[in-house]
Amino acid sequence: MGTRMAKSSKETGRDELVAARRQSRRYYWFVAVFSFFVNLLMLTGPLYMLQIYDRVLGSRSEATLLALSVLVVFLYGMMGLLDYARGRVMARVAARFQSRMDLRVFDAVMRRSAVQPDELAATGLKDLESVQRLMSSPVLTAMFDIPWTPLFIAGIFVFHPWLGYLALAGGAVLICVTVLNQMLSRNPTLNSNRATLRAEHTSEQIRNEAEMVQSLGMREAAFARWNRARSESLKGQIGTSDIVGTFTVTTKTFRLFLQSAMLGLGAYLVLQGELTAGAMIAGSILMGRALAPVELAIGQWPMVTRARKGWDSLVQLLSEMPPEEPRLSLPVPEARLEANQVTVVPPGEHQAALRMVSFSLAPGQALGVIGSSGAGKSTLARAITGVWRPAGGKIRLAGASLEQYGQDLGKHIGYLPQRVTLFDGTIAENIARLAQAPDPEKIVEAARKADAHDMILKLPNGYDTRVTATGGRLSGGQMQRIGLARAMYGDPVILVLDEPNSNLDNEGSEAVNEAIRRMKEQGKSVIIMAHRPAAIRECDMLLMLENGARAAFGPKDDVLRNMVKNHEQIARNAGPGGVR
Repeated sequence: MGTRMAKSSKETGRDELVAARRQSRRYYWFVAVFSFFVNLLMLTGPLYMLQIYDRVLGSRSEATLLALSVLVVFLYGMMGLLDYARGRVMARVAARFQSRMDLRVFDAVMRRSAVQPDELAATGLKDLESVQRLMSSPVLTAMFDIPWTPLFIAGIFVFHPWLGYLALAGGAVLICVTVLNQMLSRNPTLNSNRATLRAEHTSEQIRNEAEMVQSLGMREAAFARWNRARSESLKGQIGTSDIVGTFTVTTKTFRLFLQSAMLGLGAYLVLQGELTAGAMIAGSILMGRALAPVELAIGQWPMVTRARKGWDSLVQLLSEMPPEEPRLSLPVPEARLEANQVTVVPPGEHQAALRMVSFSLAPGQALGVIGSSGAGKSTLARAITGVWRPAGGKIRLAGASLEQYGQDLGKHIGYLPQRVTLFDGTIAENIARLAQAPDPEKIVEAARKADAHDMILKLPNGYDTRVTATGGRLSGGQMQRIGLARAMYGDPVILVLDEPNSNLDNEGSEAVNEAIRRMKEQGKSVIIMAHRPAAIRECDMLLMLENGARAAFGPKDDVLRNMVKNHEQIARNAGPGGVR
C-alpha cells in the first residue's frame, strides 16, 4: 500500500508536465501533417534521378529535362517551406510549455530551497530548460520522421528485394547502435552533468565570498578547490563526448558505406539486367533519407539524455512540492502569537532542533529569546515566519494557524534574518521587497522606522543607489539597517529579529531599540533572538532555550532573577575541586 501511495504521489508531478504538454496537442497535429508532406516530398530526389536516368538520358529530350527540373525546384521549395514551418511551430510549442511551467517550477524551487536545498532545488530551472531545448531541437522533429523509415525501406523493396534486404539489415544495425549508445552513455552523461553542477556551485560560492577569500589569503586554496571540481567536470565531459562521438562517427561511416554498398549491389543487378540505372541511384538516395533521422538522433543523444533526466527530476520536484491550495484571505490580524508544544525537525534531519516549546505573546509586547549557540533560536525564528513547518504542535497568529494565512503570512510578519542578503537592484527595490510598483511613501516610512532614512540619503544616489547581493560598498551595519527597513515594509503586526545587533554599532543598536519601542506603542509585537544583553533591553518577556527545549519563560526581570539565583547557587556549591 505504501508503494502504491508513493507511486500515486509521484504521478502528480508527471500529470502536471503531461497536462502542460497536452495544451499544445493541436500544434503537434500540425507538425505531424507538415511532416507527412515533408517526407512525401523527400521522394522528389529519388524519383527525379529515376526519371533522369531511365527517361531523359534514353530519349535525349531536353524539354522533358526542363519540365522535370522546374517541377523539382517547385517541390523542393515547398518542402523547404514546410520544414521551416514545422521548426517554427515546435519552437513555439517549446516556449509555450516553458511559459506554462516557469512559475510553477520556480515556486517549487523556492519552497524546496527554503526547507531542503538539495540537487532538485539547484537544478529545477535548468531541468525545465533542458526539456524545452529538446522540444525545440531538430531531434524531436526527427521523431516525426523516423516512422517514415520503414516506408522508405519498403520503397526500396519495390526496386528489388535484394536492395530491400540490404537496407533492412543496415537499419537493424543502426537501431542496435542507438540502443547501445543509450546504454553506454546514460550514466557517464549524468555523472558529467553532476560534476558540472558541483563546479558551478563551487565557483558561485567563491565569487560570492570573494572579499573574505581575498582578505584571508584563501585565493590559492579556493582556486585549487575550484580547479579540482572543474577538472572532474571536464573529465566527465570528455568521457561523454568520446562515447557519443564514437557512436556518431560509427553511424555516419556505416551509413556512407551502406549507400556505397547499395550502389555496388545495384550496379551488379544492372549488369544482370534485373534493375535499371535510375532505380540503382534512386535506391541509394532513398536509403540515405531513410537513415538520416536515426543518425541525427544518435548525434544529439546527450541532449536527449539530459532532457530525460530533467523530466524525471521535474516529476520528483513537482510531486514533492505540490501547488499550494488557494486560501481565503484573512483580515489583518492582531499581534497575538501563541506557540503550543511546538516541535521542529530541520529538513533532511531526523533529530528535532526544537522540542515541545510553548509560549504566548500579547499585542504591544516584546519577547526576547536567549540561549547558547545551537539552542534553537534561529530554528524558532524560521518556524514563526513559516519557513519551516512544525513537525508537532501549532503556532497561531490571532487564533489562526500560520498555514491558514498562506502567502499573506509574509505581509503580517516581518523578518530580519541573522545574515542579511540584498538583491541586485536599488535600495528602494530591496526595501520594497522587489515589488513591481511600490509606494514611495511606504518605502520612506519603513526606512524612517528603521532609522535608516538619513543614512540612505547620504549615499551617492540615495534610495536609487544600486547594490549587489553581497551589498557592494555597503558596510555590514548599513546592510543590517536596510534589512530592518525591508522587514518593516508594509506595516507588519509582528517583527522577528534574529541577532539584530550582530553588525551594528551603538548608534545602530539604539535605532533598533527605538524601532522596537515604536512597534510596541502601536500595539504590535516583536520577537528578538539575542546573544547580546543590549538586544533585549526593550523586551517585556523572556524565553530561554536550552538544547532545543524551553528552560524558562516569563517576565524579563523574573527570568533574569532566577538565572542569577541559579548561578549564585551553583557558585556556592562549587569548591576548589569542583561541585561539592
